[in-house]
Amino acid sequence: MTADITVKYQVLKAVEQMPQDVTFEEVMERLYFLYKVDQGLKQVETGNTISHAEATKQITAIFR
Repeated sequence: MTADITVKYQVLKAVEQMPQDVTFEEVMERLYFLYKVDQGLKQVETGNTISHAEATKQITAIFR
């Protein structure tokens, strides 16, 4: 999601693309997904990332 496009536009577009019989739960799940993607892209822009090796190390530590 680019900065030029407003959040309101993004939300309306996402809902518009959903089927007519969509549930509130499905709408909320989609909007939350888009929100998390947007947060991730902002983290990348600011350099707030970790390497694949570091991610693997952290995940491995969690599941030991």
